[in-house]
Amino acid sequence: HTANNASASNKLRTLGLVETDWFPGHQSSSPGEGAPRASAGQGPGRASERRITSVGMHPSKTSEPHKYRGTGMPHYVRRLLKWRQMDMEYTIWQMYLMCSNPKLVYRHTMYRKQTKNQWARDDPAFVVMTSVLVAVVSALYGVFYSHGVRQAAWVVVRAVVVDYILVGVVIATACWLLSNRFLRAGPGHSHSHAAEQRVEWLYAFDVHCNSFFPMFVALYAVQLVLSPILLATGLVPRLLSCALYCGSLSYYHYCQFVGFNALPFLDNTVLFLYPIAAIALAAPAAALLGFNPTRFVLGIYFH
Repeated sequence: HTANNASASNKLRTLGLVETDWFPGHQSSSPGEGAPRASAGQGPGRASERRITSVGMHPSKTSEPHKYRGTGMPHYVRRLLKWRQMDMEYTIWQMYLMCSNPKLVYRHTMYRKQTKNQWARDDPAFVVMTSVLVAVVSALYGVFYSHGVRQAAWVVVRAVVVDYILVGVVIATACWLLSNRFLRAGPGHSHSHAAEQRVEWLYAFDVHCNSFFPMFVALYAVQLVLSPILLATGLVPRLLSCALYCGSLSYYHYCQFVGFNALPFLDNTVLFLYPIAAIALAAPAAALLGFNPTRFVLGIYFH
């Protein structure tokens, strides 16, 4: 009987199923040295089965399957704290292209999908750099138009957190829902894909951030430089202000269209161009009715 137990233990040790192989620090006991003996009616097969069951009840932690982490947002947020890993040169190049040739920016989304299996950027450098620029220009507005340090600080916080981030979250969520519910191509679409694809929320937020930057250049930086002229009374300042806002908002929606049109599984993305027609009709009417958008917006920030 003892010889049979020893033979079974050798076989289990060969298969890697003995407790000492799974639990470092647990010393194997040979028969007669404190080893558990099989009770009456239990053969060597029962003893081996008991050892296998004990191993199965304590699985190794390294064998746990990798859990799904969603759309990559936790990784994206973690990289916000590692500014040295942000690619600032590539971000500056993207900012330049968004003002000159936005289609070229979205050509890289296909490369990103092929290499990283996601459409959205995993580098928050664009968001961080744009936030810093918005804060700097807003602080300059505070220097020229605020009535105190507290108001200037509130303008900076509101411009970055509310106007850029929170409004962007709302717009990105609306475009994300619209695209996934109504614009995804049907089964008979000409493009063939191995699996059903959906617009990532983080990609919709990327599209907003990309589209926001040219608008920031026009409605923050350029408007600040031209503000002495745009804030004057008369028809010409109103026309210039309405033209500035009309061009900036129209270009924002065009960049939105380019961003979603780059996804091959979306149809009817021309829907994102429809607001441009409304803006083109509203701008001259607003100027003729005496509405100056520059005076209106600065009046909201600086009472």
